[in-house]
Amino acid sequence: MARKVFEKTSVMPGTLEQLWAFHAHPKAFNKLTPPPIIIQMHENKLQSLTEGTVDFTMWLGPIPIRWRARHEPGPTPTSFVDRQISGPMAYWEHQHIMTTVPGGVQLTDHITLEHKPGLAGLFSRLMFDGPPLQIFFFYRHLRTRLALGKA
Repeated sequence: MARKVFEKTSVMPGTLEQLWAFHAHPKAFNKLTPPPIIIQMHENKLQSLTEGTVDFTMWLGPIPIRWRARHEPGPTPTSFVDRQISGPMAYWEHQHIMTTVPGGVQLTDHITLEHKPGLAGLFSRLMFDGPPLQIFFFYRHLRTRLALGKA
């Protein structure tokens, strides 16, 4: 299977510190998840955005998707990565890259993904690729922009 890259970039209002604090807030993950998806957190061992693990179930209606991810430092000093340890994908690495720019902070969500073979891969292609992934990150960037606009 081949790895694919998805990227969504937006300029957010506010400062780098505000964007980082928004992502670090314990309720950020729930705020960034579009309805009707529900997140059920099983274990949150994050010590910071760049260290620790989270174990959760993403409910897509009646369908549970268990996911365990490790947070690590990202490719720049103002970034972090969440990497799937176990879950629906053969490979998932999500870089959250934040850069100060004129007018605010540029947020780039850079995702490298690979689907599992067979039926599991068919399901992940339907839920975590193409238009669903574009809609998911459109929503995340909109919610982030709205949250920072109130800061």
